[in-house]
Amino acid sequence: MSQLITFTPNGLYCPKADIYIDPWRPVPKAIITHAHSDHARYGTKIYLGTPLTLDIAEYRFNKSIQKQYLNFGETLDINGVKISLHPAGHIPGSAQVRLEHKGEVWAFTGDFKTTPDQVSTPWEPIQCNHYITECTFGLPVFNWKPEQETFQEIFDWIRSNDENKQNSIITTYALGKAQRLLHGLKALNRPIYLHGALHQMQLFFDNYDYNFAETKHWEEYKKEKVPAIILCTPGAIGTKWINRFKPFSLASASGWMAMRGPRRRRGVDKGFVLSDHADWKGLNDAIKATDAQNIYVRHGYTSIFQKYLEEQGYNAQTVPTDFQTEEDFFEKQNANEWQAEWKWDGIRGQLIKRGETISLWSRGEELINDAFPEIVKMSSQFKDDIVFDGEIMAFEDGTPLPFQVLQKRIGRKKLEKH
Repeated sequence: MSQLITFTPNGLYCPKADIYIDPWRPVPKAIITHAHSDHARYGTKIYLGTPLTLDIAEYRFNKSIQKQYLNFGETLDINGVKISLHPAGHIPGSAQVRLEHKGEVWAFTGDFKTTPDQVSTPWEPIQCNHYITECTFGLPVFNWKPEQETFQEIFDWIRSNDENKQNSIITTYALGKAQRLLHGLKALNRPIYLHGALHQMQLFFDNYDYNFAETKHWEEYKKEKVPAIILCTPGAIGTKWINRFKPFSLASASGWMAMRGPRRRRGVDKGFVLSDHADWKGLNDAIKATDAQNIYVRHGYTSIFQKYLEEQGYNAQTVPTDFQTEEDFFEKQNANEWQAEWKWDGIRGQLIKRGETISLWSRGEELINDAFPEIVKMSSQFKDDIVFDGEIMAFEDGTPLPFQVLQKRIGRKKLEKH
């Protein structure tokens, strides 16, 4: 890459402005394209981004951060580098980054989507010399239908479930996709019950003027209200939490539902193709709109997409991301900067102590105090309020015990194979 943008172990970096873009580690100052956790990570000293992105990030961090707002279309000059943010159409607040210095213009897409939805500021093209793009769905098989057609499929599925007296459960992510679903589902004029993680995120958006469906925490669900519509995270699949809503039909809303393999692996009854990323056509249309000849692809089907772009006459190359797996990338790293640990299989849990009240919760939001009384007793020794989030493990004489021991604690009669 040229001198304006370089690739470092911390991510994309502009030396002239001394600023990073979506860094993978804490840095002195960074531009954040959007508030998903793989792009907005806690620990950086100063965050620069759109007001909505930075406010969401601070809310999700649950800690105050030093924020420098930059609205869409405004220009910030840092040591002669002109920096501006432009709508990415990915999720609320998401932005592309444009940097210009002495006639050299770079643009970074972050995650983006060219087709409009009802909750994100629509994507805008950026003309540049150098274009860094994601290619999550960089295969011709990925071509999205108009959003209204997908929602009609969702409505028909829900009506069929209603007739069969089944609940309708859709798995989705708390930030971005959940808001699109809640906007589209408003047409049904019914309350939507939310998993705890989604409900917590929705409390943030309640402060903004979005036209969402009525939402309720899942605890307000009552059996006599069958059939109901429930949104939950993918992690809830197969847990006791989700089984409380039987009988139900389970669906997933994701771009990956365009392929049969992911549908089968997720074990869902129905897959709706609804993505917050650009499809094959969107990726190519965006590149054409930039007039750039130098294209850098990252995160996705990078090798395939890079070769295709070369065949179209572009100077294309791949750049590694935090998820890069090529051996040549790891060979260049300093071993002293890496850490390794044993991965043992436990039960994900969260211990919360507020005053004299101690709650131990499972990933499926079940209270499991009775299953692990020794942990509850141990935590009573802490004088301050605390939150521990991690894996519950069983040890004997310093050696981890089999996962089946934990399964017996939480009352699973059928043991899973590991």
